[in-house]
Amino acid sequence: MLFAKRMQAEAATIKAMIALYCRRHHGPGPQLCRQCRELEEYALQRLAACPFQEDKTTCGNCPIHCYQPKMRQQVRRVMQEIGPGMIMHHPLMAVRHLIDGLRKKPIKR
Repeated sequence: MLFAKRMQAEAATIKAMIALYCRRHHGPGPQLCRQCRELEEYALQRLAACPFQEDKTTCGNCPIHCYQPKMRQQVRRVMQEIGPGMIMHHPLMAVRHLIDGLRKKPIKR
């Protein structure tokens, strides 16, 4: 999937968060477990399909909820658990994500 610069950063952030979550819950290893790999693929597909692209805020602040309820719950669990620790593991990503959360909600075209 090809993403514009801002969306690349968003994709890198969700990938890093899922990787940390997988290591914590499913054991260390160079690759994600099947469940986490599926969640990552789904999240990247949703980013690619986002109608706001470069104008988007964080998904939690978005007026459109494009995740299926089951997947939204899984991503929410990852973010709630891993999000606070991101500042220690990936400080630049964490700060950028916090700043993106301050962006105004985009207007649907």
